[in-house]
Amino acid sequence: MLNNFLLDRQLEPIAEKVIANERLSFEDGMNLFRSNDLHGVGRLADIVRRRKHGPATYFNVNRHLNPTNYCYADCKFCGFFVKHNQEGGYTHSLEESLKVAREAAEQGATELHIVGGLNTRLPFSYYTDLLSTLKREFPKLHLKAFTMVELDFFAKFYKMTDEEVIEKLHRAGMDSCPGGGAEVFAEETREKICTHKTDGGRWLEMAGKVHQTGLKTNATMLYGHIETTEDRVDHFVRLREQQDKSGGFQCFIPLAFYPPGTQLSHLPGPSGIDSLKVIAVSRLMLDNLDHIKAYWVMLGKRLAQTALHFGANDFDGTISSGGELMESYLVEAKNENEATKDEIVRLITEAGFQPVERDTLYHPLRAYAAA
Repeated sequence: MLNNFLLDRQLEPIAEKVIANERLSFEDGMNLFRSNDLHGVGRLADIVRRRKHGPATYFNVNRHLNPTNYCYADCKFCGFFVKHNQEGGYTHSLEESLKVAREAAEQGATELHIVGGLNTRLPFSYYTDLLSTLKREFPKLHLKAFTMVELDFFAKFYKMTDEEVIEKLHRAGMDSCPGGGAEVFAEETREKICTHKTDGGRWLEMAGKVHQTGLKTNATMLYGHIETTEDRVDHFVRLREQQDKSGGFQCFIPLAFYPPGTQLSHLPGPSGIDSLKVIAVSRLMLDNLDHIKAYWVMLGKRLAQTALHFGANDFDGTISSGGELMESYLVEAKNENEATKDEIVRLITEAGFQPVERDTLYHPLRAYAAA
C-alpha cells in the first residue's frame, strides 16, 4: 500500500505510524516539512481526515464584528491596528454593533465572531455591555468572542483574575472563544514579530483556563513570515500537549501571512505549496484536534478547495465583515471576504466532498448531498 503513493521513501516510517493511528514525533513533523513529496504528505493527511470525518466538510453562516481597531500592541504582521494618535481608528457604539448583528441575523447567521484591538481607553463594561446587549437582542446568535490575547489584556489592564474575566464575559454572553493571537509560540520568533503581546506560554495557559469552565476555543498559527520549520512543529506539539491537558480546542486554523500593509511587507508570504504542506502536517501532528480549517479568506477559494484533499475538513463560513477588515492580519486584498451559502456548498461539492452546515460547536444543522 505504501509503495502506491509515496515517492519519498523516508516517509514510509511515518506512513506506518499514520496507518497504525500512532502519534507522530517532533522529528516526524520536521521530516514531513523537509520532504518534497507533497502528494505523499497530502495523501497521508487525507487518510487521517477521512478516518475522522469521511467526506463530510463543515461550514457555517457567520459574520465578523470588530468592535475597535485601536491597539497598543504594534505587531509587525498586523495591517489592522491603529494608535490613538493616528487617523483611521474607530470604536463601535452599541448601536453600531447591533446593526452588524441585525444584518447577520437577517442573513441567517448562527455565529458572530467578535475580535478587536487592545484598546486602553475603554472600560471593561464596554465589553460586558456589548455581549449582554447582543445576547438580549439576538439570543440565537452564538457569540464567539475574544482571543486569549484579549482575555490576558483584560485581566492585566483591568486588574482582575483570569477566572473573573472569563466568568464575567461568559455571564454577559460569551459562548466560546476564537483562536487568534497564537501567531507562533516560539519565544525568540514571537519576540521579533509581536514584542508587546501575550507570550506563547501565557496564551496556552489562558486557553486551558477557558477550557476548565467548559467553554470551547479554537487555535491558530500564523505562518509564512520569519518563523522556522522548527517553530512550526514546536507550535503543533505545544498545542497538542495543551489539548491533552484541557481538551477544549475544537478546530485548528492555519493563517497564511499576507505581507502588504504590514511592517513585514518586504517578505513574500507563503506559497500555495507551503500552505498545503502546513495544512497537511497540522492534520498529521494534531491527532487530538478534530477539525482543521481551510480558511478560504486567506487561502483563496480555489486553494481552499484543494486543501480539502490535504487534511482540511472545514471550509469556515460565509463571513461578511460589513466592509471592515476581518481580523488583525486578515487583509488579503486579492481575495473576497464574503461567500453565499450556495457558493460554499458548490465549492465543497466540486472538490468531491459532502457539505455539512454546522453551528459553532460543530452540531450538524443540514447535510447536503455528497459529491
